[in-house]
Amino acid sequence: MEEPQVTQTHEAFSLTCGVVVNIQAKAASIWKLLTDAEDFPRWNSTISGIQGQIREGERLQLRVPGTDRTFTPKVSGVVADERMTWTGGFAPLFKGVRTFVLEQRNDGPTDFTMEERFSGVMLPLIKKS
Repeated sequence: MEEPQVTQTHEAFSLTCGVVVNIQAKAASIWKLLTDAEDFPRWNSTISGIQGQIREGERLQLRVPGTDRTFTPKVSGVVADERMTWTGGFAPLFKGVRTFVLEQRNDGPTDFTMEERFSGVMLPLIKKS
């Protein structure tokens, strides 16, 4: 696995964080990890627990480290082994959109991209948390 490329951009009412990494695995294997809610916290330190099933139209209950708050994004745009989006919040106050994209290379490995966009008038007050 190559070193991840991490990006972050922010403006007054928006914040975008992203990571791109080439993984030495087939997209189907990575997809299996991405859609296994019970095992998700084992490999993703930004999530301490997920209730619900990671599939089209489902609303998840996410717990994150450092807060007792539960986030409830909806899963959409699911294309198995390729992409999905989790969207939550209450625009225009606060909205979060996390997008996962898998691009299988012809030579075997997969490019994994995860981008998270936060926006809204409440963002300046809560982005430090």
